[in-house]
Amino acid sequence: MDYPKSVPSVGLVDGRFVDENPVAGTPGSLIPAVWGNSVTQEILGVITGGGLVASEADTGQLYKAIQSIVGGYSPMRSVVTRVTTSKALAAEELGLVLIDGSAGAMTLTLPAAGAELGVSDVIVRRLDNSVNRLVVQAAGSDRIRFHTNLSPGGYPFLVLMGGGDWWHLRSDGAGSWWPVGRYDNTPLGRPVFETSTAISPGGYGMLNGVLFNRAQWPWLWDFAQASGALVTEAARAGREGGWTSGDGATNFRIPEMRGEFLRVLDEARNVDAGRVAGSLQAHALQTHNHFLPTGSGSSFRPAPAIPDGNWSVTSDVNFSPTGNTVATTYPNPAFDSDSYIGNIGTFAGETRPRNIACPGRIKLI
Repeated sequence: MDYPKSVPSVGLVDGRFVDENPVAGTPGSLIPAVWGNSVTQEILGVITGGGLVASEADTGQLYKAIQSIVGGYSPMRSVVTRVTTSKALAAEELGLVLIDGSAGAMTLTLPAAGAELGVSDVIVRRLDNSVNRLVVQAAGSDRIRFHTNLSPGGYPFLVLMGGGDWWHLRSDGAGSWWPVGRYDNTPLGRPVFETSTAISPGGYGMLNGVLFNRAQWPWLWDFAQASGALVTEAARAGREGGWTSGDGATNFRIPEMRGEFLRVLDEARNVDAGRVAGSLQAHALQTHNHFLPTGSGSSFRPAPAIPDGNWSVTSDVNFSPTGNTVATTYPNPAFDSDSYIGNIGTFAGETRPRNIACPGRIKLI
């Protein structure tokens, strides 16, 4: 494509178009048919190459065709759309979609992922950090293909949880949206420790054993059913670290792990045999004996201050000796602050090591 340099006698100057000049008596440029046809053919080539049928009445086809062709190489449009209320996205709004759900619960519906849309990308990103539920919904029978290990067909919607949470989705032109990337790829159902009591964005919740709605969290219910740690609500006692089937129809319960130590499941090693996933184990002390001399004035006894100056196993140590073996009773005033054995901590209703309490979270999507 070029200027009609091959026909210099039609009012061109240096091969370029010029206006008529009546004063100088020079004519304006004349456009030959061959050149006009070639220009039209060039434009039609772009339109048909973009998958459109040429229409004389549509003056926006060249732009649409260029968008379609560029989209074939990069499905992400250079468009930013801002959303503050529930709505259905139009195809031309795809690109970076910024959503503010601070006003209340919202549902954002994606365009139909059929042949007309073709291969297109969208990034849906949440701006607010409220607790309002924010749903990204596929249109009609379309599906978003995440957690396909649990459901090969995917799910009809996902939720954005927390300010900054985002998903990058790509349509396949055949009814599905496929995740290309997301804010947090931590596996579903995984427990994690935090150093903040605030809930991190990306799909996390507390490990607090509450009931969830099956219809609102279908992927999490599928995970619970496949976990091997699902029991009925009636059988929950002693299985609080697992899942329950709730009322058996509309809800289910997530694990409760607040205030508990976590232990790796034995899985046939026979160190902690007989345990099942999510089971609760009470505190215990390993069976052992204490050996102390039992005579008054023994030089091998611990060295607390004896109030009456006379050593007595019965009154000062609270031991009940049997031969050389004695059974202990705690708390024991003879040992609690004994400088000989140092600070052994406080006595309580359970046995526990020194520890730090970190908030526990679970990946919900």
